[in-house]
Amino acid sequence: MAEKDVVNLTGVPETMLWTLHNRADEARRTDGFIKDDLCLSIYESINYDYVRNFGPPDSSHGWRSSQVDERLREWIDRNEGGIVIELGAGLETQFYRVADDRVRWYAVDVREAMVVREKYIPPHERLVNVWKSALDYTWLDDVPERKDGEAFVSMQGLLMYFHEKDVRELIQKIVAKYPSATLVFDVIPIWFSNRTVKGFGKTRHYMMPPMPWGIARKAIEPFAEEVYPGAKVTFMEYNFRFQWNAVHFLFRVLSSFNLIEPPLILALSKEGDR
Repeated sequence: MAEKDVVNLTGVPETMLWTLHNRADEARRTDGFIKDDLCLSIYESINYDYVRNFGPPDSSHGWRSSQVDERLREWIDRNEGGIVIELGAGLETQFYRVADDRVRWYAVDVREAMVVREKYIPPHERLVNVWKSALDYTWLDDVPERKDGEAFVSMQGLLMYFHEKDVRELIQKIVAKYPSATLVFDVIPIWFSNRTVKGFGKTRHYMMPPMPWGIARKAIEPFAEEVYPGAKVTFMEYNFRFQWNAVHFLFRVLSSFNLIEPPLILALSKEGDR
């Protein structure tokens, strides 16, 4: 049996193993939301106790990936040779699920994450790994401009780890360079943000990093108009495969009666205007 790799990740970069854990479970299921042999290969190559730290896998991140995949495939069909920017890329293998032979892909993440990523997802001519934080805006100098102002920017599982002022500034800087960009990202409700800031143990062995940015659903469209004027907002709700545990049951019951707000996946785009 081949020896597994030991990875050294802490803080927010360690959460890339949490999302890998959930995506890999979906990828191995016959009824999974994604099909991804590379994701499974990476998951099985890393010596890490996923269940001890993160608990049993759930469908959340596989569903999120499937929704972004769907929008991205449609965008690639409309934008031949387009630019895709993946902020907080981690170990997401989306390029290999959706890219055609013309798209140019830029994966951006901090050095700690990129050291691990490049073991399994090495760069090549059409897939460039940019070793920078999303908040180090010099990454914008590493991606080319387009005359039509188009780009597809994916920020899965990223913005909640920033403060609101940084989220605003990041989006404004992106759309200043790509005024016709499509932005896809997920948001968490304020109640969950507050819980993580106070200290939220995913399990008794793993404390989630604080997620200081949460937003109420009613505030999303005004927020979008401020940071990306004229963009249409599309809402996508998470599909949590039912699991027999108290946390999932309570969440489903409370959200179904609108007693708590759920996390959401959002797309901001001006493509519908053309």
